[in-house]
Order: sequence, then structure tokens, then C-alpha cells
Amino acid sequence: MTQISQTKTIAAIATPVGRGGVGIIRLSGSKAYQIACQLTGKDSFTPRLASFCRFYDADHNVLDEGLVLYFKAPHSFTGEDVIELQGHGGMILQNQMLARVFELGAHQAQAGEFSYRAFENDKLDLLQAEAIADAIDATSAAAASSAIRSLTGAFSVKINDILEALIELRLYVEASIDFPDEEDVDFLSDGVIEGKLSAIQKKLATIMATAQQGQLLRDGVHVVLAGRPNAGKSSLLNSLAGQERAIVTDVAGTTRDTLQETIVLNGLTIHLTDTAGLRDTTDAVERIGIERARDAIKQADLLLLVYDLSQQEDPIELATELFGSTDTGAPSFDTSKLLLIGNKRDLVEQGDSPHLADQETVAGYQQINVSCETSEGIEQLITTLCDKVGFHPPENSLIARTRHIDALRRTQQHLADAHEQLVAYQAGELVAESLRQGQYSLGEITGEFSADDLLGRIFGSFCIGK
Repeated sequence: MTQISQTKTIAAIATPVGRGGVGIIRLSGSKAYQIACQLTGKDSFTPRLASFCRFYDADHNVLDEGLVLYFKAPHSFTGEDVIELQGHGGMILQNQMLARVFELGAHQAQAGEFSYRAFENDKLDLLQAEAIADAIDATSAAAASSAIRSLTGAFSVKINDILEALIELRLYVEASIDFPDEEDVDFLSDGVIEGKLSAIQKKLATIMATAQQGQLLRDGVHVVLAGRPNAGKSSLLNSLAGQERAIVTDVAGTTRDTLQETIVLNGLTIHLTDTAGLRDTTDAVERIGIERARDAIKQADLLLLVYDLSQQEDPIELATELFGSTDTGAPSFDTSKLLLIGNKRDLVEQGDSPHLADQETVAGYQQINVSCETSEGIEQLITTLCDKVGFHPPENSLIARTRHIDALRRTQQHLADAHEQLVAYQAGELVAESLRQGQYSLGEITGEFSADDLLGRIFGSFCIGK
């Protein structure tokens, strides 16, 4: 995203593309108020009071009619003068209105430029700005609620509380280095600094746990169903999705390509991929589907090996055969991602299969036995999926992104370094430096220390008009 100039007045359609009862055009900048007056023929508008107006073109022909809302700087979303034009929701009407606004001196807003200006004018911090996009893109009610809590500043408050404590501790450490007590008290070994540092580390660990849950809420997990043809992968996808998304037949090789479905189970967004059955085949189309299946398997957060209980196969031998092994015989896939799914439980009597689960593990791997025909075991599978990825969000969870997790981890490492330098070496200068680096890493989350390229990537992902 290029550098944004705040000397110009920007405008954009703020409602989705398509037909609708209402279409909103948003303006922000020093000319916004003047443009609204020229567009409507009005002399003035009262801040925060809706005014019914007609909107005119250059020849004074009526383009549309609707409401004008005026938010006077600095009491607006962006901190600048903001005008919202609420007309009818047809795209032709909105584009004609937008073209007229451009004629009167406004410029097309870039993606995320309204939120960027709000950030630059201290109307919200970087966490809150990101929460706007996260709220719009939320795929579950829990994710939307978490994003709104972050938007209102709940996450920022937690981060800023730790930042304040960290700054206070830095001052204490640096003062103890530069201004030692006349009675020669060793501040680095009296336990006060260590106690304060440990308290900050505990708070940071709590926030990290909350943020990890928030990242799962925001991003969800990628789950891939893999196995032999006719093992019941497509039936399982349909059972989890609650609808017939995949074609199911008794013919091996029915699924020729990957099929993706996004579902929400117990509040967790799951990006579910059904794959072609893995086998040797001379069918050119099926071989392409199998290659795509193997690519999906490599990228999965969780890999569900679906196998037919009635065939009495050993799932571990099957996993090694399908997914490969090293020269030493060890699995070549990430075993921590593997979950065994014994399907067609309804076709097998107890004791007929060595892999019926009454057993919860097979050779150390978690196993769930299900029947897509009767839905037996499906609820247990859903619970296990959430447990496997550690998804147990608190009631007041907060949305988080990968960059937040990274910054928190780096902060934790810097504080761990500070603790080691303090306890093991009594190296005050190194303690102070580690605390400084920790403060810098933590400040990246709210935007206190952010490079322009980071801001460009974040706000460039926003929709136009926001």
C-alpha cells in the first residue's frame, strides 16, 4: 500500500456491491462538508443530525435522494470531518453519486484508508483497527463477539497494562544502575526486581493463552480427510457439514478432486478438505486428484485418516503405506497432526475388528470410531477435534492474529533473558536491554512501534470504504 496523504478528501462506497435498500457513500477530509453542501444545495448541516436531502448533478438534475449525516472533526471515526450520504442501494445510483463526489473534489479512497486515518489520528490503535476487519470477516458468532471486544479496546487494555508495568520496571532497573543507594543496597539482588519481573511474566502467559484461543477463533483450523477409496471420507464430510456437499457412491474413485467446506463446530471454524482416495491408478484425472490430495495433506493442521473398520486393516500400517516413511521405517508425516477415524462402525459387531474403539488409542494415536450412517461417534469426533487443537475459548475471549502471537512470544523470550541475566549474572545493563527489547516487541501489537510496511500490509487488506 502506498503512503497515504491526509491532505486530500477521500470518498468510497461503504456498502456491499449489489442491490439493497440503502447505499452509503462515505467522505472524510477537510472538503467533505463543502462537497456535501454543493451536492445537496444546502447551506449547512448540524453535526450528528440526519438531514433529508436531494442529491444533484452539475446541471442540477436529481441523482437520488436520502439522508446526510455530518460528523465534525475531531468527533468522528477518522478524526476528520466525515460525511455519510445514504441513498438508495442500486449500483448505478451509487456509482453516479460517487462520480459526482469526485467531480466536486474528492479522491477515491484506498483499501483501509478510513481506518488508517483513524489510527493516525489516535482514534483507535492498531489492535482495534485490525478488529474492524476481523469483525467483518468473522465466520462464527464467537469470532464476531471476540472481534467486537477487541474493537472496543479490551485487548488493548490488557497489552497496555503490561506495557506500563514493563516501563515502570525498566525505570527501576536503570535507576538502580545509574543511582545506587548511598547505603550500598544491591537492588539487583534484593528480590524486588525479580518479583516484579515474575509478575509481568505471569500476566503475559495469561494473555498468550487468551490470544492463542483468539487466533483459533479468527483463523480456524485446516482439517484434511484422507484414506483409501470408499473408506467413507465424503460421507464423513457430509455428516460434519450437516448437508450433502460431497457425492457419495459405492464406486471407488468417485471423488476426483479436493472438495473444501468451511463449517463451524462448537464455535471452532473448520476448513474441511475432502480428498481423492489414495491408491495406484492409471486414470489420468484421478491421478491429478491424488496429487492434489497429497498437497493438501502436507498443508493440513490436522490429518484425519479415515479407514473402513469392516476391512479389518491396521490403521498404522495403512498410514505408513499411504503417507510414506523414512529409510528407518519412521513415519515421514507429522504424527502429531494425525487422528485415526474408524468408519462404518455400524457394519461391525463388537469383537469382530481389532480396532473397534472401546479403545481410545492405537499405537499411541488417538482413535475415534464413527458411523456416518447412524451418526454414532460424530459428537465425540467434534469434541476430540477441538481438544486436539486446544480450542477452549473463555467466555470473554479476544480475537488475535498470527503477528500478535509472534510479538507475544518474542516478548516472553526477552523477559526470560532478562530473568536469566538478573538471577544468574546480576548484569543490570543486560537486564535493562532485554526489558527494552521486550517493551518494543509488545508495543508492536498496538502500533506503538510499527514500521510503515507493516501498516501498509495490515490496512491494505481492508475493504474499500473502511
